[in-house]
Amino acid sequence: MTTYRHNGLVCTDHTLDVPLDHAHPDGPRISVFAREVVAEGMEWRELPRLLWLQGGPGGRAERPNASGAWLRRALKEYRVVLLDQRGTGRSTPVDRTTLAAHPDPATYLTRFRADAIVRDAELLRRHLQGDRPWTVLGQSFGGFSTLTYLSLAPEGIDRALITGGLPTLTGHADDVYRAAYRRTLEGNSHYFARYPQDQALAERVADHLTKHDVRMPSGERLSVRRFQTLGITFGTSSAFDSLHYLLECAFVAGANGPALSDPFLRGVDAVVSLAPRPLYGVLHEPIYAQGGRATDWSAHRIRAEFPEFDAQGPGPLRFTGEMMYPWMFDEDPALVPLKATADALARRTDWPPLYDLDRLAANEVPVAAAVYHDDMFVDREQSLATASLVRGLRPWVSDQHLHDGVKADPAVLDRLLAMTS
Repeated sequence: MTTYRHNGLVCTDHTLDVPLDHAHPDGPRISVFAREVVAEGMEWRELPRLLWLQGGPGGRAERPNASGAWLRRALKEYRVVLLDQRGTGRSTPVDRTTLAAHPDPATYLTRFRADAIVRDAELLRRHLQGDRPWTVLGQSFGGFSTLTYLSLAPEGIDRALITGGLPTLTGHADDVYRAAYRRTLEGNSHYFARYPQDQALAERVADHLTKHDVRMPSGERLSVRRFQTLGITFGTSSAFDSLHYLLECAFVAGANGPALSDPFLRGVDAVVSLAPRPLYGVLHEPIYAQGGRATDWSAHRIRAEFPEFDAQGPGPLRFTGEMMYPWMFDEDPALVPLKATADALARRTDWPPLYDLDRLAANEVPVAAAVYHDDMFVDREQSLATASLVRGLRPWVSDQHLHDGVKADPAVLDRLLAMTS
């Protein structure tokens, strides 16, 4: 345990050894890292704790030097616990290098879903405060994990706050991605309504990529379909305009005519490369897997129902969003060594359930959830259907925020706290 001061905060770092498989506590173990943060001057007060479960899968917890609005608000009355979910950050890492050491990496990765994250959180809670429950704030996939927490260990939570993270409890990944493609088309419409001049420019870039072997500064080839994945930026207020500012400096005069600039290519690489979060690639569809059905590369299959995303089609170019495709494991060097693992996970059918519907129907923990009307990543109607299945869950539908509302506006957390007080 290490304690230090930073930017008006007092931070204490904790590392726990936890079972890889909580059903076999005497088996192999991994480490899980968490950072407890309290406002300077309040470190001696007996403040309650709030556990932050970030989005993902595969993203590490926020660092205090680049915190969102929610953290500044939460620190007014909480000690905040930032958990690096297993496989991320300073917890035992998962990437192409570490997975090479495992004889069966696909089975290994089945231990990195929400159910295992919740069991880790329970061990951390007991380590920090014994039997006392804590507040849990779950953003996006962190909200999914919060519903798993309410299913597996509701005694550990005194109130649950969810932002942009009410998943379907019973639907297949196909249902998730079918709705996601529709919302992504809406995201494209919003983007090109704001920047109509970018339509021709985006199509010019796509045409250039079709005719040339374009390499990003990292040496990776930029294909049209990889360029299309930049639509993921349409889902958050913090990134919505970023594609526009990339496109406005896309072309420069080269020795053989127009060429794509290094600033443009470097900016694209920063978005499309999954080197910082490979778990996002291999586990994005398995987080929806349960009920004995394989995901079978759901986003890839369902895309055929939406010809609007065909870059060779007659319509205007459209960008995709939060989807994973098998070809990414051919084009992203961080994912290439994980292709066989991703294929094995896509075929897997023996996934345990993530949610206990009976327990959620009898829930006694106060729960409030922000449901964003125009959320591109989590479907509004699926979220409201889930809200109706959790006893005592109070949804708040907002058309004022995108998926990152809790990071952009402290009033989001204010409202959820008031709804559960």
